[in-house]
Amino acid sequence: MVHNRINKNSFQRSFYCALRGLKYVAKNERNFRIELIAAVFVTFLAIVFNIKIWEFIVIVFLITWVLMIELINTVVERVVDILEPRVHPYARLVKDIMAGVVLLSASMSILVGGLIFSPYFFKLLNFYF
Repeated sequence: MVHNRINKNSFQRSFYCALRGLKYVAKNERNFRIELIAAVFVTFLAIVFNIKIWEFIVIVFLITWVLMIELINTVVERVVDILEPRVHPYARLVKDIMAGVVLLSASMSILVGGLIFSPYFFKLLNFYF
């Protein structure tokens, strides 16, 4: 019985730490907040347009992917700041590369999202014109 309680407390502590990390990023990282707003907007569009289930799965995957990449970017930035607080060419390069990773993932998500939503927008435009 004690073993289950230890596992439960350990799980609860891990869950609490994860939520604390997400709260920190949501509060302190502007780009993460922008991405969260975009995620809510895209989810709202998916519901309004009643997109196909497989399209919705792709959208949810892309949203999660971009948010995870942004979290990884934040972690790498903090680690680089700890290891090399002054501006070192490699420190800047690591941060720039991670920013490129975020840009690439967000750009591909926008492209794929555009491909998924474009038929619905065209259908809506044809309805009104």
